[in-house]
Amino acid sequence: MAQWNEPRPKQTGFGATPGSLGGLDARTTFDEGLRRHMLAIYNYMTSGVLLTAIVAMLTANSGLAMTFASGPMMWLVALSPLAIVFAMSFGANKFSKATLQILFWGFATLMGLSLSTLFLVYTQGSIAVAFFSAAAAFAGLSLWGYTTKKNLSGWGSFLVMGVVGLIVASLLNTFFFQSGPLGLAVSVLGVLIFAGLTAYDTQRLKEEYAVLKGTEFAGKAVIMGALSLYLDFINMFLFILRLFGNRE
Repeated sequence: MAQWNEPRPKQTGFGATPGSLGGLDARTTFDEGLRRHMLAIYNYMTSGVLLTAIVAMLTANSGLAMTFASGPMMWLVALSPLAIVFAMSFGANKFSKATLQILFWGFATLMGLSLSTLFLVYTQGSIAVAFFSAAAAFAGLSLWGYTTKKNLSGWGSFLVMGVVGLIVASLLNTFFFQSGPLGLAVSVLGVLIFAGLTAYDTQRLKEEYAVLKGTEFAGKAVIMGALSLYLDFINMFLFILRLFGNRE
């Protein structure tokens, strides 16, 4: 029990008080837990991206990519990942961690099947350049989002509206306008918006740890965080490829 009537607390080494040492230990424990939490998110996200890349390359090399380029299979492979994202987002509280893991790996696999069609449109060299460019940009932006003292919470609503605008503009350009300049503008904005989301989501996931640590949802939050960063990376990669990719 604290001795509130003591005029001076006892000194413990280097002038530190027992209370300050307790606070230091608590801070160290928190920082270690935060590092483990974020590392788990990055490990899931990286593993998901690698799984997608491997499935895409194997599917393209086997010749099966043509199957997913048109017809009913194209819509099945294209819409299934979207359905899984909605299921994970709205069912995260109900699903177990194991179920979310299965959905995440299934999502990454289906994305690989869907992205295998890129090898029918772009050269392998330009796909590789876009992939590693996105990886370098993602690493830098995520590091900045993790370390910056600037509060990025105000970016959230603006970036979400930007994503909605991208989807609408892309659909209109695909089915109605078919304009090269508009497509170029959408790609440029897409890179910028998902670059911002990478930094924003990283800081959001870092700050959420203080609320989630020690709760049953903490393990689920790792998978959902990995999904958020995965989507940021993949979309940034796709927009970079559209901007600079060499077509077959």
